[in-house]
Amino acid sequence: MPTGRVRWFDAAKGYGFITSEEGRDVFLPAAALPAGTTTLRKGAKVEYSVVEGRRGPQAMDVTTIATAPSLVKATRPKPDDMAAICEDLIKMLDAAGNTLRRHRYPSSAESRKLATLLRAVADNFDVQD
Repeated sequence: MPTGRVRWFDAAKGYGFITSEEGRDVFLPAAALPAGTTTLRKGAKVEYSVVEGRRGPQAMDVTTIATAPSLVKATRPKPDDMAAICEDLIKMLDAAGNTLRRHRYPSSAESRKLATLLRAVADNFDVQD
């Protein structure tokens, strides 16, 4: 059975493409995915059989050999670093809360800094495995 890597797969469209070891593109319909699998991550290594379709080679009976590593997960900060960032964030939120208790909003520069930091921390916690 030939092997290759998923070039891309769109679950909404119901198809994608595999790049074979020889560099050939093979059409990948959603029906060829293993039972219970609805999508494949780009770069996942797969094994498949090939049939000739109307528009060229088409994958059938796809089996996932190895999933592609998550780039986001690989570039996450270390837990100790995130703990320090969270502690700094708590201090900034506490200061903003104190300002709000005095019936004022933080300055626009402080607000922008806090919003940027909140988004960055949220992105590090929101990782798809």
